[in-house]
Amino acid sequence: MITDPVEGDRLLGAPHPRERFDLFGHADTESGLLAAWQANRLPHAILFGGPQGIGKATLAYRLARFVLSGGAHAKDFSLAQDHPVARQVAALSHPDLLVLRRVKEEDKKTISQVIRVEDTRRITSFFGSTSAYGGWRVCIVDAVEDMNAASANAILKLLEEPPARSLFLLVSHAPGRLLPTIRSRCRRISMKSLTAGEVSQALASLAGDLPELDQSQFARAAEASQGSVGRALSLLLGGEGGLEILHATREILARLPDVESGAIASLGEKLRGDNLGIFAEAIEDWLAEAATGNGPPERLARFAEAWDKVRRATATAEIYNLDRKPLVFQVFTMLSEAARG
Repeated sequence: MITDPVEGDRLLGAPHPRERFDLFGHADTESGLLAAWQANRLPHAILFGGPQGIGKATLAYRLARFVLSGGAHAKDFSLAQDHPVARQVAALSHPDLLVLRRVKEEDKKTISQVIRVEDTRRITSFFGSTSAYGGWRVCIVDAVEDMNAASANAILKLLEEPPARSLFLLVSHAPGRLLPTIRSRCRRISMKSLTAGEVSQALASLAGDLPELDQSQFARAAEASQGSVGRALSLLLGGEGGLEILHATREILARLPDVESGAIASLGEKLRGDNLGIFAEAIEDWLAEAATGNGPPERLARFAEAWDKVRRATATAEIYNLDRKPLVFQVFTMLSEAARG
C-alpha cells in the first residue's frame, strides 16, 4: 500500500484512521470491549492483530476517544465529530494521548523505517506525569512491529508495571513477529478480514471525503481487496488502471511457470511510479502463499529466495525510478525459475 510521504501510517490520499468515525465489520469486537469497560475489566494493554487495512487502527482511535472523553454509557465507542476530544485526537493535540509511529526523518524526504527510540522514550515522561485532565492516559502504537529491539524493551517495562488509569493500544499487522513477552502482557484481539460487502460499505462512507473515487469500481475493488479497505483504496487511488494492473499481474502469475512475453511487455508499459506498489503487492501475495504451502523444503526455499530478490529489485526500481518493463521481465523470470525448479 502506498503511504503518505509525511505520515507513515496513513494511506496516500485517504483520511487517517484518527479522522474516521465509522467502523465496519467489527461490531462484535467493539461490543465485547465496551462490556469489559462497563464492568471495570478493560485490560491495560490490548493488541489488535490482523491483516493491514481492515480497521484495527480505526477501532483503536475509537476506543481512545471514548476513554479520553470519560467513557459515558453508550451502545458503542462512537463520539460526535465536533466533540472537543474528537477534535483534539484528530489533530494529535490531546495532552493525554501519545501516538508512536514511523515519522518523517528530520531534514529528509523519507519516512523512518522504524519507530525511533527517541520517540519511544517519550513514554517515560508521558506516563511519569499526571493526567492533564485528571482521567486516563492512552498510548497508541501503530504498528508495534515497527519498533526495533530498544523501542520494544522500552515499552515492555511499562507493560509489565502499568501506571494507574493507563491504556496501551497496540496495532499489529503481524503479531507473530512480536516479542513473546509483549504478546503475553496484552489482551490479544484477532480481527478478521472484512467481507466484500463490508468493504463496499466502507468505500461508500469515504466517497464524500474522496470525490475522486470512481464509485462504479467499488464492487470490483472490494472483490479484489482480500477483505481490506486499505487495499481497496490502494487499487482505486494508486494511479491510473490499478485494478487492471492487479488483474493482469494475477493472470500472468496463474500461468507460471509458463510465461508470455507479450503479456509481460504490456504490463510493463502500464507500470509507473504511482502504481508500482499494486504490482509488487500482488507478487508478494503470490510468493507468500507459495512459500508457506506444502512441498519439499528445497522448493519452499526457492520461493523464499525469490521473495527476497523480488523485494530488492522492486525497491531499487522505485528508488532510482528505473524503467518498469525490464523490472517486470526480471521478476517473472525469477518467479518462473522458482516455480519450475
